[in-house]
Amino acid sequence: MPLDPAFITDWGSAGIRLATPLILATVGGVFAERSGVFNIGIEGMMLVGAFTAVATSYYLGASADPAVISLLAAIAAMLAGGGIAFIHAFLTVTRRVDQIITGAAINILALGLTNTLFRAIWGETGRERVAGFPEVRVPVLADIPVVGPILFQQSLIVFVAYFIPIIAAFVLFRTTWGLTIRAGGDFPLAVDTAGLSVTRVRYAAVLFGGAMAGLAGAALALGAVRYFTPGMTAGRGFIVLGAIVVGRWHPMIAAGACLLFGAADAFQLRAQALNLGIPYQFFIMLPYVLAVAAVAGAIGRASPPQQLGRPYRREAG
Repeated sequence: MPLDPAFITDWGSAGIRLATPLILATVGGVFAERSGVFNIGIEGMMLVGAFTAVATSYYLGASADPAVISLLAAIAAMLAGGGIAFIHAFLTVTRRVDQIITGAAINILALGLTNTLFRAIWGETGRERVAGFPEVRVPVLADIPVVGPILFQQSLIVFVAYFIPIIAAFVLFRTTWGLTIRAGGDFPLAVDTAGLSVTRVRYAAVLFGGAMAGLAGAALALGAVRYFTPGMTAGRGFIVLGAIVVGRWHPMIAAGACLLFGAADAFQLRAQALNLGIPYQFFIMLPYVLAVAAVAGAIGRASPPQQLGRPYRREAG
């Protein structure tokens, strides 16, 4: 029966695992948008991060402990995501290029770049499994029926994702730095008047968002499958954008939306094997339909930062 404890445990565990990349990227996206920079390029940053993490793990091979390899791969992915984010920040903050166009261009660049490098390293159909994030089992807590295996027997990156939204919410709403970021998206003139650089604030937020998107890519590639395939992000960056809106630009609420999308993704994978007589394409589109419906329901109730998507021009005098 599909609703027996084993099914629920398997579904819940997979849902948490699939939500992890979304949560990490969403936290970074919240910071970028709170500073006033809209980033459609999250999809491309995640893709570059996934490729970089797998390539790093592949070339390190058996030269180190798998846990060390996964750590280095995650750092490399964050640097790669941050590097792509720097391009986005330079074009949108410094050069004041349209943020939507820049983000779309970054997605195209990331797809072409990773496809080319993938073929150069692994060939047309190569799929090399590499060392990934080690699995962690929390003693005692993992033995709790149903809940234990879902929450406390996961890969290391999942446990990181448990705490990132909490830390991010504290920084954003309980620190001076968080206040400055929020002011950058709502009242950049106030930031400028206080003697701070709006440009630096937005650069820092966008770079952080890119690094988190890169880490999200590493979580996607090294969390379970442990290999890279071209276009493996498969629109997850756009689901992240939806989660940010549904979560009203709050890291913890947005992370909750990511859990909902992750559960839908995990369900569609299992529903395809139940032989329900429904075309499998219906189940594949389920998480995306849910994302669109959630965003549509949030419109009118969610208030974005007042200067989101608008370049800041310092007034003369």
